[in-house]
Formats: sequence, C-alpha cells, structure tokens
Amino acid sequence: MTYKYATFKGNLAVFSAVTAILLGASACIPQGQSQVLTETPIASSAGETSAEDVGNKVNGNTSIQVITVVEGLERPWGVAWLPDGDLLITERGGRLRLVRGGVLQEGAIAGVPQVFAQGQGGLLDIALHPDFANNRLVYFTYSDGTITANNTHIARATFDGEAISNWEVIFEVSQTKNRAQHFGSRLLWLPDGTLLASIGDGGNPPVELNGELIRQQSQNLNSHLGKVIRINDDGSIPADNPFADNPDATPEVWSYGHRNIQGLAFNSLTNEVWATEHGARGGDEVNRVEPGENYGWPVATHSREYSGGLISPETSLPGMVDPKVIWTPSIAPSGLAIYTGEQFPQWQGNLFAGALVDQEVRRIEVDGDGNAVNETAISIGQRVRDVRQGPDGLLYVLTDDNNGQLLRLEPTSN
Repeated sequence: MTYKYATFKGNLAVFSAVTAILLGASACIPQGQSQVLTETPIASSAGETSAEDVGNKVNGNTSIQVITVVEGLERPWGVAWLPDGDLLITERGGRLRLVRGGVLQEGAIAGVPQVFAQGQGGLLDIALHPDFANNRLVYFTYSDGTITANNTHIARATFDGEAISNWEVIFEVSQTKNRAQHFGSRLLWLPDGTLLASIGDGGNPPVELNGELIRQQSQNLNSHLGKVIRINDDGSIPADNPFADNPDATPEVWSYGHRNIQGLAFNSLTNEVWATEHGARGGDEVNRVEPGENYGWPVATHSREYSGGLISPETSLPGMVDPKVIWTPSIAPSGLAIYTGEQFPQWQGNLFAGALVDQEVRRIEVDGDGNAVNETAISIGQRVRDVRQGPDGLLYVLTDDNNGQLLRLEPTSN
C-alpha cells in the first residue's frame, strides 16, 4: 500500500483541529527539560479518516518524552557517537563540534578545512569507520568549490579526541555544477565494510550541464549525479559493484535515478537499505534501495515542477522501481533511522524519517514485502535535519536551526 498525504485533503481541517488539541504547540525545549508528545496517524489512500478515528488511533499509539540533550548548535547536519559515549556533530557552516560528558564544548574542533557553505552546501554528514576504536578514522561529506563550480566530496581524517588531522579526500563527484543545490550527502556503512553515499542530481531548472537540464544526469550511468555510490574505506572501487564491468558506466555507481537522497539507513533485521528522497513540488519518496536498480527520476516521478507543470507524464515505467511511500505535498524528508533497539520493542523494524517542512518525525511500519502498512507523525515543532538510533537504543533528533538542538526520544513511564 502506498501512502499519499494528499488524499487526506478533504479532512484536513478536522485533522488539524484534532491534532492541535492532542499535541498542543511544539517549540524549542530548554536544555535539561522535557516534553511529552503523542503520535498522530497519517491517512492513506485506502480511505478517509474521521475525527473519531484519529482520536482512537492516537490513544492506541506511543507516548514519547522528548528531552533536549544539547542546544546552541548552528544548523547541525549529522551526528556520530564515539566509543566512550561522546558525540561529534557537524554544522553546515563548516564547524565540527564535540559533546563531551553531555556538554557541548565551546568552539569548533580544529583541523577541518574550509568548505563551500552556501545554499544547501557545507559540512554535511559524518560517520565513524567501523573499526574506529583502532584506526580513529572519521568520514565526512561536504561541498567544495565556488557558486559557479562546486561538487560533493567525501574525506576521511583522524580524530585523536581533541583535533582532526590527516584530512584525505577519497572521492569527489566527477561533474561540477553551478548554484548551491542538491548535494545529497548521507553516508552509510554496509556490513561488508563498504561505504554508501548519496549524491544529489545537481539542482533544479534552469541549472544545466552539457546543454540539458542537469537533473537528466540521474539517468546517465557515466555520471555520479543522482546516484548512490559505493566505495571501499580508502575510496577504491569494490570489484562487485553492479556496473564495475560496464564500460559505459562510472564504476562507483550502486543505484541511480535519484533526485536528492537525504536519508539513508540499513535495516540489520532484514539486510535492506532504505532511503528518503526529496521530490520537487510533491513526490517525496521512501525507497528500498538495491544495487543496480533505477529509481526513475526524472522520467518517472510523482513530482511536479515548482511552476506547476508536469516533470514527466509517467509515474511508473517498466524497469524502474516504484517508491514504497509518496508524500504529496512534500514534507522535505531528511535523516532516516531504522529502529532495532529494545527501548521501544513495538517499534522494531520501523522506519523513522525526519521532515524539515512538517517539523516532525514520520514513523513508518512496513510488512515483509517492504510495503508501508501504517504511518504516524511525532511532532517536534522544529525543522528536523537528522534522525539516528543511539547506542543506548533510543532515538535522537537534530533540529535545523541557528540554535539547533539534539533531542532524545524516550518512552514515558506510563
């Protein structure tokens, strides 16, 4: 079953009124304080939802206590836990921050070079090497260049507990572009020790490359744009990549036909990779991503141009993978987590997608075939940039603000 938020339009006024009563107005939570929130259901194309149904479903869902871990972050983008429980957090402006003993340390960690921090670009995702405890390697995605020629880079560096050193670029997108849009940039380690990274399609019209709209690069296997790429930890190319032996393809490509993936997660319970992807005007997607597959953008899409016209008359085509969830209007999906912990046993295997525009976290239940069977919303009241499961089995949320916060979601005592 594919969920389409637009189908709920007829009952939107009733839904909004009920939600306001149930949740109240969310806002920044002062550090050390908490707020209790309740999930609200999202209607599906299977039928309409009445105000009574909304109340019944909410009463049957999970109450969550939201606690502010740290605040004072400037547009945070990604977070990684160190073995001792401390955290590294990237700020899009180019700073790497350390949370030590639960306290955000003053100033930035030294050793991060200047990045191209304009528009959607900057210092973006972060991930520790799977053997970080021994090699101390941290991986970053970031945008580099100028407003007229920029691209996404992946670098690794050594963190000694105080500073970054030995910064080494191990991958960069083969094409440069103008404007500061669609860098993609989520990182994900696979169990075999290889690294996935999402690369955006390059931007919206009128941005062009080689005389055509740059978004067409998503269907070009000889381009990194609009792809998920897979590399080894040193930037070399795995021999078993799906297009490694194709002379007409860039060998790093793992999947293609993507617009701008900003959520990428591995389900260790099912050995599946999932992604959340920005559409344009509507048509945000959740996809189960598999090697070698084509996810359609921009030739098969539920998105429309920002001007209102069709991007493509096709929403599904043979040989292309349809999304598992479609969001119209757009929620602007961000970070993605798949819950495998013990703190919320009823949530195991559920997807948790951040939403920038809707300022919430969407919880998505999927069946054994990967089809969405239920969707609820946890209102955060701030733009959500990232969602991660921490080593304690709790969910953490980064908010996209000049006074950004790291929030922790805990079950209530009731």
